[in-house]
Amino acid sequence: MALRLSLNGEPREFPSPMTVDELLRHLALDPAKVAVERNLEIVPRSTYRAVGLSEGDKLEIVQFIGGGNDIGAVANPVADKPFVVAGRELKSRLIIGTGKYKSYAENAEALVASGAEMVTVALRRVNVMEPGAPRLVDFIDPKKYVYLPNTAGCYTAEDALRTLRLAREAGGWSLVKLEVLGDKKTLYPDMIETLRATEVLVREEFQVMVYCSDDPLLAKRLEEIGAAAIMPLAAPIGSGLGIQNRINIRLIVEQARVPVIVDAGVGTASDAAIAMELGCDGMIVNTAIAEAKNPVMMARAMKLAVEAGRLAYLSGRMAKKQYADPSSPLAGLI
Repeated sequence: MALRLSLNGEPREFPSPMTVDELLRHLALDPAKVAVERNLEIVPRSTYRAVGLSEGDKLEIVQFIGGGNDIGAVANPVADKPFVVAGRELKSRLIIGTGKYKSYAENAEALVASGAEMVTVALRRVNVMEPGAPRLVDFIDPKKYVYLPNTAGCYTAEDALRTLRLAREAGGWSLVKLEVLGDKKTLYPDMIETLRATEVLVREEFQVMVYCSDDPLLAKRLEEIGAAAIMPLAAPIGSGLGIQNRINIRLIVEQARVPVIVDAGVGTASDAAIAMELGCDGMIVNTAIAEAKNPVMMARAMKLAVEAGRLAYLSGRMAKKQYADPSSPLAGLI
């Protein structure tokens, strides 16, 4: 004789007589992994073998599930492309500066915490009156780290060219960072002078990483004339305002065939993560680390933020939606 039951809202027939335990085993369900409600009353698991089912009983059998609709699906990991700048492969996508620290020792400690392999350095006159004064190279070994000479403080193409020619003579560096500033208030790049200097440096066989505005057209022009990396600003140098124009940064990333490295204006780790989530290849951070209350701790935070942002970019973020979308599937509700 068949036993007619309502099971999870559907009419079903089973052999009679039958206990709750026998029903679960008939359905190939592990009694330890489900909960049973009979006629709106919960059946204690300890009584499954004793509770007999009657004609017309209404049963709900529930279990925990994940929030997705396809629990068994596992996405294949996306392999990241290496971070290569002018033929140099770097494990870290973070580059840090060497200005504004309280001491060279603090700078060196922050560098270790950041995991960076490349540091920006400025060229300045030797203090001939103090030949024994501490030097950057005594704390940060140029044989261990990639020195990136820059043209900080230059306001004309001629000044920048002179500086980088001296840098190559002083240390043999051909990989350089070019920045030609437009004015002292905003420190925005003078893009006309920047383009002119880039053309000359490329002809002289420098590998030029170029600080520039966040204009996608000018960024593309720099790439076309031979820049080794495009370095759009997030915000004015040293401002800590974070990325002000995500749309333009994203456009620069989408069109670039050379590394895009956000330079200037980062204030904290979340700014670095956002830049990396936009698809940037790397970050340069100086003031945000050097002027933090604990520069070494902030350097570590920047390292983690750059790594997290890159992983988020590779994973492919969810689409933005205008209205709510429940995490748990609606099918199977009690």
